[in-house]
Amino acid sequence: MPKSNKSALGTLTYILQFILPYKKVLFGAGIALIITSAVTLSIGQGLRILIDNGFAAQSKDGLVEAVQFLSLLAGLMAAGTFIRFYLVSWLGERVSADIRLSVFDHLLTLHPSYFELNRSGEIMSRLTTDTTLLQSIVGSSFSMALRSTLMLIGALIMMMITSLKLTMLVLVGVPLIMVPVLVFGKKVRNLSRKSQDSIADVGTYAGEIIQNIKTVQSFTNEDAESNAFKQEVETAFDIAKRRIKQRSFLIAMVILMIFGGMTGMMWSGGNAVLSGTMSGGELSSFVFYAFLVGSSFATISEVYGELQRAAGATERLIELIQVTPEIKAPELTESESNSSDPQHDLKPQLVFNNVNFNYPSRPDQKALDSLTLEITSGQSLALVGPSGAGKTTIFEMLQRFYDPQEGVILLDNRPLTSFDPKLLRQQMALVPQQPTLFSNDVWHNIRYGNINATDEQVISAAKAAHAHEFIESLPEGYNSYLGEQGVRLSGGQRQRVAIARAILKNPRILLLDEATSALDAESEQHVQMALKSLMKNRTTIIIAHRLATILHVDKIAVMDQGKLIATGTHRELLISCPLYKRLADLQFNEKYQEE
Repeated sequence: MPKSNKSALGTLTYILQFILPYKKVLFGAGIALIITSAVTLSIGQGLRILIDNGFAAQSKDGLVEAVQFLSLLAGLMAAGTFIRFYLVSWLGERVSADIRLSVFDHLLTLHPSYFELNRSGEIMSRLTTDTTLLQSIVGSSFSMALRSTLMLIGALIMMMITSLKLTMLVLVGVPLIMVPVLVFGKKVRNLSRKSQDSIADVGTYAGEIIQNIKTVQSFTNEDAESNAFKQEVETAFDIAKRRIKQRSFLIAMVILMIFGGMTGMMWSGGNAVLSGTMSGGELSSFVFYAFLVGSSFATISEVYGELQRAAGATERLIELIQVTPEIKAPELTESESNSSDPQHDLKPQLVFNNVNFNYPSRPDQKALDSLTLEITSGQSLALVGPSGAGKTTIFEMLQRFYDPQEGVILLDNRPLTSFDPKLLRQQMALVPQQPTLFSNDVWHNIRYGNINATDEQVISAAKAAHAHEFIESLPEGYNSYLGEQGVRLSGGQRQRVAIARAILKNPRILLLDEATSALDAESEQHVQMALKSLMKNRTTIIIAHRLATILHVDKIAVMDQGKLIATGTHRELLISCPLYKRLADLQFNEKYQEE
């Protein structure tokens, strides 16, 4: 129980930090809320005047006075409700947007290993579904809870003024009402958390199947996937049913106790009117206030269930926002922060010094094993070896997606851990074997290498990557929408767009992961020429599967199982490295090797 209270306090604090910046809106909504609550309470007095001064007194003037008073209250109620609803709804939308932005900004800082260990669908559910739920809570339920609380307090005060005896009779049942609120409310909160998790599972499963729909259809597994998805949906539905059942019990018990108490109060009040100790108008106003108390309790109990559901969603968001990035920028001293950019004149010289590294998802398997390797400034180095040799890991380490557990990686004789990851990555450009394109037009995808580039610079980069010609042939040229992950382009076209992006970035260090593997022979020749020009005066590291593409690099490093086996030129390695010779035998004929 203490843990639950602490968690509830934490979730409330988390939401409040996003609400408090909008104090003026909050103040305006509060004033409107107080006014509408006061007007609603005044209706009870209007009813008393209507009955005692109008009906009971048989006075037409009294009747007119009561109707005018009630009409004024109706006008004030409408105006106050408009202002309150608009401001509170605006606040809900604004807070939801701010929370979503805060969570997304934090996600951008997290290390890749976090996404290895957590499903993207689960993260997206927290970013979208959970924040939407909070929007409805802040913009509606929270306002209803405040309004009902004010009405409850105000109506109780008016009840005491009208008849203290009847009020005491009503208050006897309050402790009984709180019991189901606390018992069922806790169950609703726990089930709400499970419900949100199950909805995330449904979204994750559906997203994965849709993303790989060609594979599903190719293996004719539509029926199997439909049944599997049905199980996920039914699991989510079963949890939702349990949550709804608990909420229904909560509301039903509160209503039963409240209106049961009101029935007893009516019996006692009716006897008071018959005995002459209470007027009909006073009883009517008391009943009205008692009804407000009952409806407010019912609303609070219903909203309490919603708030418990929101608490579950907020806990999921807090878990996400509290994940600490493992890769951080170093803390700078005051002199360092005031100095000019220390990376402006960096030499693109790289050194791996006895580096050991294990991926978090594979802690018992070394991805890099005592790796020592030097890449001098302006040199081109090719990484060769079978799958799992550690070639891609080197690229990930250079970009500080991970830091080594042992050893050090140096750039211009400075440890990579001394660099801000963002500034470090600005020195590099990656062209992966399977390039990532965004659901946008050609301009956006090439300009991703330099967001501030002009149209002329984008076109120049496309020409250098031999992409301009096919881009111009697209339906809308550079304005053509490429679809999700560039699905409207061929593999070779996507790769040339990625090369254009790297050219536009104009980096000191090039990372090429078999950058021409998806090109036809003619395009490959053109792109190789473009890359050869781009590689001048830059340090270039190439992951090579086809040895024909790296025959003229300055140095080749042969790797196997995370270890550096040998380094040298193509001809040197054919003689000195059996693994390299075996790889070459698989790709070249003997005559070509001898030449």
